[in-house]
Amino acid sequence: MTGGKIGPTERNSISVDQLIASKTSLETRFSSLVLSNTGRSLSYNADGIPVPAEIKPAEVFKRLFRAPEGGIEQERRALQQTGSVLDLVLEESRSLQRKIGSDDRTRLDQYLSSVREVERRTQRADHWLDVPRPNIDPQSSQRLTKVISQQHVGEYFRTMYDLMVLAFQTDMTRVITFSSGDEGKGLPIPEISINQTRHSLSHHNGDPEQLRRLTQSDAFNFEQFAYLLDRLSEVEDSDGVLLDTTMVLYGSGMSYGHSHGNANVPTILAGGRKLGLKHGQHVDYNVGHFDGYDLDDAKKHYGICSRPVNEKGRLSNVLLTMAQRMGVETGTFADSLGSLSEVEA
Repeated sequence: MTGGKIGPTERNSISVDQLIASKTSLETRFSSLVLSNTGRSLSYNADGIPVPAEIKPAEVFKRLFRAPEGGIEQERRALQQTGSVLDLVLEESRSLQRKIGSDDRTRLDQYLSSVREVERRTQRADHWLDVPRPNIDPQSSQRLTKVISQQHVGEYFRTMYDLMVLAFQTDMTRVITFSSGDEGKGLPIPEISINQTRHSLSHHNGDPEQLRRLTQSDAFNFEQFAYLLDRLSEVEDSDGVLLDTTMVLYGSGMSYGHSHGNANVPTILAGGRKLGLKHGQHVDYNVGHFDGYDLDDAKKHYGICSRPVNEKGRLSNVLLTMAQRMGVETGTFADSLGSLSEVEA
């Protein structure tokens, strides 16, 4: 989501969702939603620090749609108290900066970035306190506040997707990321008799049974993603069908998990017709730069997955296109070379 180079680093760069949120956040109660089934975030703020992710659907619903339990004035006092504590932390940290070495200063800067993020959230929450939250029907409220075990993977994913649709429908936010399982922690799926983690499945070593289960896992995950697109196509707001005004990017950080290949990653960009995107096509940036796919030749296939065939076919070009379609005035994002004319109407 940042378009940054792969490898260990103490600090990333801003992710595209947070860049877009900086443009849209003044109009919504929440600048963005950052969701994850593991707690690992896809989002990084302007200082390159991860934005904390929320895991539990019920807690997400309550934060979005429930009024403060003790009333608005009690919540306002609590926010003011939080603000005072944050001010004190920032003041003491500035004093500490003058007394520490460069390595410790880097870590302190990361900590301060997180504190400033909390400060911004606190100020935003106070600003919106007097604005009524949308009313959600009792049936939906009951369903979306149900405690769901991640052992029930399909129900968990669909509930998260329902929350995302509801957040867009009520304009609580216009930017959401959801990590449905990073490469090292993808969930087992007991409901389809898969008891291995995604990581274990991906290291298949060519075993036919492992590959069958991996394919089954892929199909299951795409069924959940299709559910999200179906829900977006069923729901309307004042601008029409949500899918037409929503861009949905779906993909993975690896193209061939068995050998940790992370080049030529397949990615889906759906929706956004009213934002100027055109669909119904497969754009393959490898065509014309290699002599074709041969899945029976493992070594050749690994070569395609381990390094770019076309150095100009960059994910950052996709991210730049999305940012521009959401009103961000920029000609570059990370190492992008330009927007994608192939998907622009």
